[in-house]
Amino acid sequence: MNKPTLAPHESMELHEALNFKTLCIAKSKLMQGLVFDQELKALMQKDVTESIQQIAELQAIYAKAPFQAPVLSSPTPITH
Repeated sequence: MNKPTLAPHESMELHEALNFKTLCIAKSKLMQGLVFDQELKALMQKDVTESIQQIAELQAIYAKAPFQAPVLSSPTPITH
């Protein structure tokens, strides 16, 4: 039986979504240092945590792409 794969345009769109989510994480992490309101900071941290989980889900789908760019097994150091 054939392994289901993504069409090339789906792979590119998924790649763009992964890039966007990664940039959102980086921005949220960097902006946390400028925020003094604890509720807002907690909300931003929740966004980072959920975005990391969403990236993991997207990476699992990206594994079905007929061609791939290397995907790191963990987020970039800026998210830590």
